[in-house]
Amino acid sequence: MPVALKKQRRFTYQDYLEWPDDERWELIDGEAYCMSPAPKIIHQRILNNLAYEFTRQLKRCQHFIAPTDVVLDDFNVVQPDLFVVCSKKKITEDNIQGAPDLVVEITSPATELKDRREKKALYERFGVKEYIIVFPDRRYLERYVLKNKKYGPPEIFNWDETLKLRTFRIELKLHEVFEKELKEGNDKKPGKTSEN
Repeated sequence: MPVALKKQRRFTYQDYLEWPDDERWELIDGEAYCMSPAPKIIHQRILNNLAYEFTRQLKRCQHFIAPTDVVLDDFNVVQPDLFVVCSKKKITEDNIQGAPDLVVEITSPATELKDRREKKALYERFGVKEYIIVFPDRRYLERYVLKNKKYGPPEIFNWDETLKLRTFRIELKLHEVFEKELKEGNDKKPGKTSEN
């Protein structure tokens, strides 16, 4: 199974800008990670479903999807699958300058470890308020919420639950996101809400 490849020296954003346009890379603490191969269809369908819900429900902030550069500093440049930025000052013609308010990463076998380890630590360090990791093949997700500059343990939501975001007034019916059909009379309790 392919894994996200790394280049072995410390790179900067200036180095990143000089790489070929037909390749997708991310920088985490100066290490370069190749974003190939392209995501699977299930990844893209989930991303489209999430983008639709954010378009429909998000007020006063702006959401973006990959590939859009998020420049956290000179050694950290990422392209999250979906993210939300509320500060207009961070939005430039070329990229986003600074941490988004919310990030969603949809894992693949090649990116799961990086999403759960390096990116989680990176987003925590730069103050991303809410970080969601989606596991498309297993049809569940993990949510991390920033409190006192640290992420607590993950809240886990199955495909047949409802996720109410903490950062925004958005409610995601996960069976719609994962394109699964609920059986009639399904009385499974919805996922944790912002009041929990």
